[in-house]
Amino acid sequence: MGRFFVMELEGRSYRCKFCSTHLALADDLISRSFHCRRGKAYLFNNVVNFTLGAPEERMMLSGLHTVADIFCCCCGQIIGWKYESAHEKSQKYKEGKFVLERGRIVDEVEFSTEFYIDSRVCVSDGDEA
Repeated sequence: MGRFFVMELEGRSYRCKFCSTHLALADDLISRSFHCRRGKAYLFNNVVNFTLGAPEERMMLSGLHTVADIFCCCCGQIIGWKYESAHEKSQKYKEGKFVLERGRIVDEVEFSTEFYIDSRVCVSDGDEA
């Protein structure tokens, strides 16, 4: 296997939940209304830092499609799939597009948010009297 290079994305992005590798830009997000076996999923125009599995015929909610699973290039976790071809005319817009499973990605905003929880015991005004 050859050497691979990880692309760092500029701007708001979605990352792998397991290893924080950049996967897609928020600007490439087409739809948040997709679903997968594990829950919600997002449709993207472009995804980076992935490896492509073997294409297979899969019956989806919207009909029969030829898809290939996509995996994070760094940790190897499955992150979604790529639509190779659609068999129904109304679904042709999906060809060449990517679906990332919501439970396997994090929004950069979510990833960078840190919370401070004050765990000190506090005394209320009523307790001081």
